[in-house]
Amino acid sequence: MHEPMKLTAPLKDYLWGGTRLRDEYGKHTELPKVAESWELACHRDGKSVIASGASAGETLESWLAHEGAEVLGTRAAQFPYFPLLIKLIDAHDNLSVQVHPSDEYALRVEGEYGKTELWYVVDAAPGAEILYGFAHKISKGEFRQRIRDNTLLEVVHHVPAKKGDAFFIPAGTLHAIGKGLLICEIQQSSNATYRVYDYGRVGADGKPRGLHIDKALDVTSLIPVSARAEQLPAADAFTGAEVRLLAACPYFTAYHLRIGHCCTCEAETDSFHCLTILAGGFALTWADGELSAAKGESVFVPANFGRYTLRGAGELILSKV
Repeated sequence: MHEPMKLTAPLKDYLWGGTRLRDEYGKHTELPKVAESWELACHRDGKSVIASGASAGETLESWLAHEGAEVLGTRAAQFPYFPLLIKLIDAHDNLSVQVHPSDEYALRVEGEYGKTELWYVVDAAPGAEILYGFAHKISKGEFRQRIRDNTLLEVVHHVPAKKGDAFFIPAGTLHAIGKGLLICEIQQSSNATYRVYDYGRVGADGKPRGLHIDKALDVTSLIPVSARAEQLPAADAFTGAEVRLLAACPYFTAYHLRIGHCCTCEAETDSFHCLTILAGGFALTWADGELSAAKGESVFVPANFGRYTLRGAGELILSKV
C-alpha cells in the first residue's frame, strides 16, 4: 500500500539568496545562504529524497521508477518526464532579469522541456516588486540595444508585490523576482533559463555571469501581458479549508489552503498531490497511518491514494498536475 511521504529538498546557494529558508523554514545546512529549496524535484540538477516511511533515503525519482505510472496519475501520463518542480525561493537580493523558452524551442535547442511557472508570494518586504514583461510594446532591435546599453529596466513592467499575491509566468515572459520576496514557485520541471540583465554582478569566480542574449531574443514576447494570475473559482472540494485556486494550466494546478482545524482532501486517479507547508503544522492522517508536517516541509501523496485528513492550523500550497 502506498502512503504519503515527506521529502528532503536539495538546496541551492546562489549569490542572491538569503538565510530565511535555513533560519525560519528548517532547512538544515552548513551553506552560508540558501537561495532555493527544491521541495519537489526529479531533475538532473537536483532530486528530492524521501524522508519518511519504508523508502526513506531513496530519491523520489528512483521510487517512482519502480512503483510505476499509477502513483503519478493519468494526467502525468501525457508527459515523458516528471512534470513538476516546486521551489521555495528567498530573494535577499534581486534575481537576474530572464526569460524561459517554450517546450518547442527548449526541446530543439536545450534538450529539455520549457518552463511556465507560478509565483505565490509567501512574504514580502515593504516596497518589494517583481519585473514582469514590458511596459509597452518594443521591437526586437530595441530589446537588443537596451540590453547592450544597460537601459532595459526603463521599459520593463515594475509590479508591486505583497504577501498573498500570485503571478502566472507563461514561457516567453521576461521577468525577475525582486529583493525582499519569499516565493513558492510551481513550475514545469525544467531549468532552461536565459539571462539578459544581472545588475553588473560577478559570480564566485570573480567574472560577470554569462548572458544569453541571442536565445532570449528568439523566445521573448515583446508585448505587455497581464501580471496577475486570473482569479479562478476553487472547483475542487477541500472540506474544512479556506481555498483559493491560484492557477490551472495544462502543466499544473495549484491551490492555497488556509486551515483552522481540520481539512479533508482526496488524491484521485488523475494526479498525485504535493503539499508544501508555508505556516503552522499538520498531522496528515489516513485509514491506517499518520505523518506530521510543519512549516518548511513538503509531502508527496501518491495518485489514487484516496482520502486523507489534515489536522492542525496553518497554510499550505497543494499542487498537482
